[in-house]
Amino acid sequence: MTLIRTAAPRDLRRNGAFTAPHGARLPQRRPLPDAAQLITAAVVGILTIAMIAIFTLSGSVLTNLKIHYLTSGGNFLEKLHPATYLTFMATLLLLMRNGDPIGEINRAFSDAKLLLIHLFCWFCLLIQMFVLDRPFTVIIDTFLLPVLLCLLIWRLTPQQRRPLIWALHATMLLNILIGYYEFASGHRIVPLTLGSIIVMGEWRSAGLLGHPLTASGIIAAYVMALVLRPAVCPPLLIRIPLIVVALGSLMAFGGRTALMTVLAVLLLRGVIEAFSLIRGKRIPLLVAVGAICLIFAAVGLVFAAYSLGIFDKMLLRFSSDKGSAMARVATFDLLSHFQWSELVLGPSPVRVNALQSQLGLNYGIENFWVSCIVQFGLIHTILITLGLTCFTIELMRRSSPAAWAVLLLILMIAASSVSFSSKNIQLAQLVLLIALLLPRDPRPSAPPPQIRPRHPPVRHQEFS
Repeated sequence: MTLIRTAAPRDLRRNGAFTAPHGARLPQRRPLPDAAQLITAAVVGILTIAMIAIFTLSGSVLTNLKIHYLTSGGNFLEKLHPATYLTFMATLLLLMRNGDPIGEINRAFSDAKLLLIHLFCWFCLLIQMFVLDRPFTVIIDTFLLPVLLCLLIWRLTPQQRRPLIWALHATMLLNILIGYYEFASGHRIVPLTLGSIIVMGEWRSAGLLGHPLTASGIIAAYVMALVLRPAVCPPLLIRIPLIVVALGSLMAFGGRTALMTVLAVLLLRGVIEAFSLIRGKRIPLLVAVGAICLIFAAVGLVFAAYSLGIFDKMLLRFSSDKGSAMARVATFDLLSHFQWSELVLGPSPVRVNALQSQLGLNYGIENFWVSCIVQFGLIHTILITLGLTCFTIELMRRSSPAAWAVLLLILMIAASSVSFSSKNIQLAQLVLLIALLLPRDPRPSAPPPQIRPRHPPVRHQEFS
């Protein structure tokens, strides 16, 4: 007598042979996300918060929040920007994503070898800061933060970058609206400060970006991205008003260099488009009619704004710059007061501050390279310029041709203001605009060659 063993319901369910009565479906278990996906989601979330902090928590905002970021006092943790801590955290999470930190570092730098030169130059400058007992947090926020942000963004897919892009548009629009409000009302959301000194009598808006010149440069780069790369905001009915609103806000922020650079780029783009139309470029009829209507409407709005006196304050910036041109002349005269032995590794900060007060440079040395020579010395200025050049090459290699216009703006800002030579995150802001809004278009993959099967030759039989 043989015993027949019946399968238990657990075995039948395991083998897929168990079905619910009356044709009902059993609830299927969803596959749980693995650790790599969770870590990637955490990296994207932390980067989004860091990017919002970069465009909203300026030095003036942190000073107003009683955080000693630019002012004296406080502990060491207050001397680094909050976005720097978040970026370090996201970097550590990314290194642990696949359980192979060394492999992640190798993959990150395998296609960006020039960044190693930048990091080497930055490390040499860090050693000098320690040897000469000078504050080293300046070079972390200014020169290291942009590189870490790029390395993180380049490791994300286009779908994973979308929250960052949406947050970037939101923060830019927020600063533009605040700029209009401050210009129209004369009331500042955040007091304008230089260190611990509150600046009074300044009509230019600053928004949450800290300083009018910083805000002008960021908004100008945003306008260039919208104009030169339509894929930033594809719907035409949204992009055109956004360009007009952002371009008009440059009058409120009052940056002459940024405004003139944007107008020059727009004029050059218009000339190129007109030349293409003359050569026979075809455009849809509705687009042509809409463009003509917008041009006439823009001209009418410009004349109306001029008659209302909206441009008066900005035009006064060109006729009377309150000694800004003389300050730039005094900037180059500052180097003549030092001996070559002092300029090699940088003169004494006490002597530099005394000469700045004597020459009327209380607001800073308005040239990036001159300021770097005074702070770090000639040798390390050459090194950091070499490192930034290598970093720029890698950034341009991964960006669309429109990024060259933003690079021109960056060079203009560096040559005409304190810009990246002081402790700020302006370079990180401009680099984020390029990395997120102006990436290189993916190259279309060529279809695989079709191999036709070779048929054997047909042999004709001869019949006798």
